[in-house]
Amino acid sequence: MTEISYRAADDCALHATVVGEGRALVLMHAGGPDHRSMLPLAERLADRCTVILPDLRGYGRSVCRDPARHTWARYTGDVIRLLDHLGLPDAVLAGAGLGSTITLRTAAAYPGRVGAAVLIGVEDIEDDEAKDAEIRFLDAFAARVATEGIEAGWEPILADFPPVVGAMVRDAIPRSDPASIVAAAAIGHDRSFRSVGELTGITAPALVFPGTDARHPTALAEEVAGTLPNGQLAMVPIGNDLRTAEDLARAVAPAIREFLRSADRAGSRSSDRSGPESTRGDR
Repeated sequence: MTEISYRAADDCALHATVVGEGRALVLMHAGGPDHRSMLPLAERLADRCTVILPDLRGYGRSVCRDPARHTWARYTGDVIRLLDHLGLPDAVLAGAGLGSTITLRTAAAYPGRVGAAVLIGVEDIEDDEAKDAEIRFLDAFAARVATEGIEAGWEPILADFPPVVGAMVRDAIPRSDPASIVAAAAIGHDRSFRSVGELTGITAPALVFPGTDARHPTALAEEVAGTLPNGQLAMVPIGNDLRTAEDLARAVAPAIREFLRSADRAGSRSSDRSGPESTRGDR
């Protein structure tokens, strides 16, 4: 296990942990936890992948207390800076919740840098009315954290999430900076996508795990998997039977491993067809 530090384009200090060897896979946590929530899954993939687990801007060690610096463009830029720091032309991107949205945004903005995508619980694709509700939700959360602390900020809402989310959030609270968590909630004021239809330009192979709660609805995951040109729906819902990070890893790792094998085979066939004179395009 290796710890790395790097700088974002705005000079924010960012941090990540690296485990395993093989194809590069950036595995991003949900909003609330930090990179440690993804370690059990990383360990189940480490025999075939170099798994890179960032603390996303605002979370864990990657403290960012300025609300104006929490935007989708900065989050996607942070991923590209991480790849550049490691000298990687491309990688598989995977994420839960917030991390899944960053995966989609990066695949849309930098298609040559994303070899494949894994989405664990899709969120943040809302119509205007739902977006207004999202802003109110996150603003109220930030206000509670600012006045009463992180635990008080989360406690009224964790019952609405699958148990695994609550376990991951509670585990990360002692490692979280309250002012940074307040600032991170400002992402609610930005817009990730205005409609699922915007995803039609993302051509990377994508595996979508459906959520079961109101913020990660099953119907949205099904729509996203059907809209992505090379998307497929995993038959493993993120529901109430998953209670710990280990449970999540045990549930999703087999499907991810098979998806990566299939993506590798498809890539090999494509390379064979293109011949020895082919180039790597915009990578």
